[in-house]
Amino acid sequence: MAVRACGLIIYRRLQPAPSSKVTDSIEYLLLQTSYGTHHWTPPKGHVDPGEDDLQTAFRETQEEAGLRASQLTLIEGYKKELHYPVHGKPKTVVYWLAEMKDCNTEIKLSEEHQAFQWLKLEDACKFAEYEDMQAMLKEVHQFLCSRE
Repeated sequence: MAVRACGLIIYRRLQPAPSSKVTDSIEYLLLQTSYGTHHWTPPKGHVDPGEDDLQTAFRETQEEAGLRASQLTLIEGYKKELHYPVHGKPKTVVYWLAEMKDCNTEIKLSEEHQAFQWLKLEDACKFAEYEDMQAMLKEVHQFLCSRE
């Protein structure tokens, strides 16, 4: 059976400079794992028994980044499933999109992560080594741009 995990792609909007496009002010939150290859990823984790996918995404975000659901706005219309093997077993990760209500809210990491960064799209794609993660970040950015 495939391992199932859920998480949130979290972004914030900084005050754009008067001459810049609104979408240039978007930054994405990535966390660096404190295990394995120390890869960068949005907050995510395994679904617990009796929990639905979205509950998992919010619980993992609170555990890994210290952000409560009340500090985020879930963005309607975006949900993405990624499928990839981990240790030879299939894994499915479901992501939703959420915006920080206050872009200055403090991030509090759990022991699972050793660092975090707020990154513009281009840098976020450099930090996210996996092609499917890079493609998802670009898709999210396109989605946000199309809503402007």
